[in-house]
Amino acid sequence: MIPSAFEYVRVGSVDAAVSALAKAGDSGKIIAGGQSLLPLLRMRLASPELLIDISEVDELKGVCEEGDSLIIGAATTHHEVATNALVAKFAPLLAATAQTVADPAIRHRGTFGGSLAHADPAADLPAAVLVLNAEMRVAGPKGRRTIPAGEFFTDYLTSALAEDEILVSIAVKKATDGWGFHYEKFQRTAQAWGIVTVAAAVHVSGGKIVEARVGLGNMGSTPVRATAAEQALTGANADANSIAAAAELAAEGTHPTSDISAASDYRKHLARVLTKRAVAKAAGVAL
Repeated sequence: MIPSAFEYVRVGSVDAAVSALAKAGDSGKIIAGGQSLLPLLRMRLASPELLIDISEVDELKGVCEEGDSLIIGAATTHHEVATNALVAKFAPLLAATAQTVADPAIRHRGTFGGSLAHADPAADLPAAVLVLNAEMRVAGPKGRRTIPAGEFFTDYLTSALAEDEILVSIAVKKATDGWGFHYEKFQRTAQAWGIVTVAAAVHVSGGKIVEARVGLGNMGSTPVRATAAEQALTGANADANSIAAAAELAAEGTHPTSDISAASDYRKHLARVLTKRAVAKAAGVAL
């Protein structure tokens, strides 16, 4: 299909983008890589009157260190996140997760922040930033603010961004010794959306799991933490039996939908299976 008619402007700064978006109101849309927005335009599921291109805004690109945090620009491509040396060293979960996004063509064009702002619960990155307790740094007419990842995703394709705000960067604490990470995704084909995804971060010390964080994707209208499984893992032995028992609790409190890809009960089953695999690999435990 052909998109509805729209105006187009390319901006060179965050302030210019915010100004253009504020003037456009709910008729304006931000575009960077466009890998999520363009399909919506073509299907006329979105019909903005103005597209604001931020692909040339340098502040939104790249990866840098800031004290004990790693800062990833919102317009940094999936490919760069997947291959960047700083991400590999300090946020290996993001590097591994970004490598699974769609296909190479989309990874080279699509952006890290664009995927997060799109807020699709079936996307790869939301569960990962949730597990890492990331901070989403945003800019708007009233200035800049930080939104914790746990508060950023509010509903299906809906985030805590106001209509006149844009996502500038994502901050994650640098990984420290004792932490292990792993990402699991079950999908029908290599390039398809995950039917269920699981991101795990596990801190092991002295043969015990000191802390565990498990994020579930496509198990509801937003990514969620598997809190019952996390509680069962905390203080448990880092062994196959303990991990398997905790993983049985992974789907508690979730409300996955039934659709053409999977029934709700099947998604709950996948959540348990993938949580066991992800936690075991993050903890360095053979199943």
